[in-house]
This record gives sequence, structure tokens and C-alpha cells, in this order.
Amino acid sequence: MNTDLLKTELQYRTSRSGGKGGQNVNKVETKVEARFDVAASGALSEEEKHLLLEKLANQISAEGILSVTNQTARSQWANKRFAEEKILRLVEKALYRPRKRKITRIPESVKAARVQAKRRQSEKKANRRWSPGSKSED
Repeated sequence: MNTDLLKTELQYRTSRSGGKGGQNVNKVETKVEARFDVAASGALSEEEKHLLLEKLANQISAEGILSVTNQTARSQWANKRFAEEKILRLVEKALYRPRKRKITRIPESVKAARVQAKRRQSEKKANRRWSPGSKSED
């Protein structure tokens, strides 16, 4: 994945934010929607596109567009930056593949230490038990 090329492929749309803010909210378009066309992207390989379409299926529209909005900041510039970061995080998380775990044997010394600890614990508890004839009632 080429992040610089991916950033250039993003398209932005602005609109008025909702909620509190008074005059600023009513007159300034600060809400930003970042859109990324997964199918037409040159920044991703075919395998990566397929993986994105599969993993982010509930967030990608029928046209194959991944859309993210942000309206937390008061300025359009900051919201644009946050939306860009959000969409990059989504793509990177979807493309992440965890490494396969190498199966290793448990060393004999570790097994022996565990058995020894269990034996000590068992003996400790066995010594606490009452048995007939151990204590005389005088």
C-alpha cells in the first residue's frame, strides 16, 4: 500500500456541522467527509483491494466507496486532517495480517518445576487436615 498515493486519491466533501457552536456552526462548513474509491485505487494491489472489500464490507457502499466523516474540530482544516487519519487507520487495520505462531515444545525443566510446585502445595494442604489420633483431647 502506497500511503502517499492513497492520500492523493481521497476526495473531500464539506457541509455544516450540527450541534452546539452558535454562529460559527450556522455559517461555516466545518464537517468533512473523506471518500476513498477502493475499486479504482492505484495505491492498492488487487489482493489488497479484495481484502479491504471483504473486511470493511459494512463500511463500504455498493459503489465501492469507503466514506468517513469528522466534525469534532471547529475548523475545516483540522476536520479534514482527522478524517484523513481515520481513513488511513481503517485501511491499515484491515490490511494487517498477524504472523503465524511458531509452535514450540515446553521444556522438561518447566514441566518438572510445575509438578514440583503442585506437589509442595498438595503437601502443605495435607498437613492442615485433621486425622483421628493426631490431636489428643485431654
